[in-house]
Amino acid sequence: MPIHVVFVCLGNICRSPAAQGVFEHLLERTGLGEQITVDSCGTAAFNIGKSPDPRSIAASLRRGIQIDHQIARQIDDTDYDLASYVIAMDRMNLTNVTAWAPKGYKGEIKLLMEYSGHAGNAQIPDPYYGDDAAFDQVIAQIEVSAVGLLNYICEKHNLTAIR
Repeated sequence: MPIHVVFVCLGNICRSPAAQGVFEHLLERTGLGEQITVDSCGTAAFNIGKSPDPRSIAASLRRGIQIDHQIARQIDDTDYDLASYVIAMDRMNLTNVTAWAPKGYKGEIKLLMEYSGHAGNAQIPDPYYGDDAAFDQVIAQIEVSAVGLLNYICEKHNLTAIR
């Protein structure tokens, strides 16, 4: 069974779909798409059925990553059933996904920035009320952290990337 990663933010229209796209791009580049699968969702229900924010789509495209096909959804029990890793963008969402995890959940629940080697504030800020530059900054933070996460998963599960 593949290793499954779920990225989580509040509304699943800015950060988590970008993280999913970045991680899918990494998996494609490294040839690990059959061993590792990825998805994203939000803790809130208010964006269910919506496409990612146009600014997140544009910032991702500037990095060569397409996310416009994704549709926002809310985390549910199936995510915990499937996910080896539930990766939150900020502490508020980390608190929620940790509290909602079923008793006995054996996967890891962490912040994405924990995999970046960043020693300071370990949160990916929500760019929703920011400008285009805020979205570009978030994508850059996600890219660094996603590489760290992939390296961590490869080491933990003894996987070798096909280059």
